[in-house]
Amino acid sequence: MVRIRVLVVDDHRIFAESLAAALAAEPDVDVAAAGSGPAALRCLERAASEGRKYDVLLVDADLGIVAGQGSGPVARAVPDHGEAGLGLVDGISLVAGVRSGQPSVRCVVLAERDDPSRAALALQAGASGWVAKDCSLQRLLAVIRGVLRDETHLPPALLTSVLRELTAARKHRTDSERLVDSLTPRELEVLRCMVAGLGRKAVAERLFLSPHTVRTHMQNVLGKLGVHSTLAAVALARRAGVGPADLGGTDAVRVG
Repeated sequence: MVRIRVLVVDDHRIFAESLAAALAAEPDVDVAAAGSGPAALRCLERAASEGRKYDVLLVDADLGIVAGQGSGPVARAVPDHGEAGLGLVDGISLVAGVRSGQPSVRCVVLAERDDPSRAALALQAGASGWVAKDCSLQRLLAVIRGVLRDETHLPPALLTSVLRELTAARKHRTDSERLVDSLTPRELEVLRCMVAGLGRKAVAERLFLSPHTVRTHMQNVLGKLGVHSTLAAVALARRAGVGPADLGGTDAVRVG
């Protein structure tokens, strides 16, 4: 029997462990759980090095996000951990990083609420599905098996709205590209590191800069892009076609 290897990523431990246990009851599913973006990347990298890659990543849409002060969710900086030194901002950024580093891994975003804008961002980041957290186990298993056949899964009620968001995103791409073009080469390097999910310390080590200098560059990037959070900067960068820094090597990223 060909077994499907699934990694559940959610910083709500009870939910992650409960979902993993339910999936593990299926005879053709091997499953593990991770409580953060950095932990998930370490799991993926370790599995790949051992020749047993994961097939599907189930990631919380709100991973690494806390409630803002009257303006909706804002990014919560995830501290660097371990040798990877990765501080991913949220679930959608994790999807983008995984799809860049391990494109064979299919990503499905689990959401507590319908959100066409964020569902569209998830698809643009490379997700193959957006599924309600309270969906049935049978539905989730159908999505898992479907994305492995290169299917894309969205709730029918979201389809029209997501298509509208994707159409609008294409119109906004020109404006996003203009804003990105205003960055200096160094600021663009920093932005690519942000898209890859690197925290300030990891960016400093990668670019051979001091954390203070990196902080200044990040503030300049946010100012020039006209946004107020790393999450928003990453979303704008993705719309403009800015890819993540290559995390496979040890050299500083280069502007191409």
